[in-house]
Amino acid sequence: MLVSRGDRLWSNWIRSWPRTTTGQHSHLLRICKASLGGFNALGVLDRESMMQVPQRLYSLDELRLNGMEASSLLSPVDVTLGSIERNLQLAAALGGLAAWSVLGFSPQQVLYFSLGLLFQWTLDSVSFDGGVGSLVLDTIGHTFSQKYHNRVIQHEAGHFLIAYLVGILPKGYTLTSLEALKKEGSLNVQAGTAFVDFEFVEEVNAGKVSATTLNRFSCIALAGVAAEYLLYGIAEGGLADINKLDMLLKSLAFTQKKADSQVRWSVLNTVLLLRRHE
Repeated sequence: MLVSRGDRLWSNWIRSWPRTTTGQHSHLLRICKASLGGFNALGVLDRESMMQVPQRLYSLDELRLNGMEASSLLSPVDVTLGSIERNLQLAAALGGLAAWSVLGFSPQQVLYFSLGLLFQWTLDSVSFDGGVGSLVLDTIGHTFSQKYHNRVIQHEAGHFLIAYLVGILPKGYTLTSLEALKKEGSLNVQAGTAFVDFEFVEEVNAGKVSATTLNRFSCIALAGVAAEYLLYGIAEGGLADINKLDMLLKSLAFTQKKADSQVRWSVLNTVLLLRRHE
């Protein structure tokens, strides 16, 4: 049974997945094409096939025995965007010094210009939660870094495939912040996959969420980082997915041990599903 606060968090968690119009689903389906073993008549995995491993508390050593390093999976740091951000800051500083030298700006003019930039940064942080800055970084990343662009595609393909395998119909997706802004008017969203799940919505509205539903959405939430880990050996994106899942488990009054059990089983199960259908 979920309390009202839990209901709101569940609903907000689903609404936080960026909604899109129908995307080029065939593009992602080609990336995440799977074999047909274990599928039911509707083309999705039956419950037995979805459960690749028994649900229990797995130790970190057991994850390692299955070729998974938890720190590389569950503590993503976006190195690519971080590097782009540092380079932009350096370029801005050098550009300011060059302009000061070439154009002969006075110290007072430099101060006013710096205050203007600080004001814009503060406005973005307060009013848009850093969305404008994220939009700029994400656009530059997709334009100039093929590695970043490919990683985002594979990350969303992971969500897309696992959702399909566990019986949650993917509705659409966005791959860039600019695409999300154009379609939905949403800032501070790098990429995302939207789903259609009337059964889940009914459970939320009724105030009851089954263990099967929780397992499905835990696996979907961790599918992006799992896909990155399998392809690149480390996950850079997906911190927001992990934080939302953590918030969800806390709202359900999970103890730390129970939350660890859910997360470790979900990531192990998801990685094994992806390995099976890669």
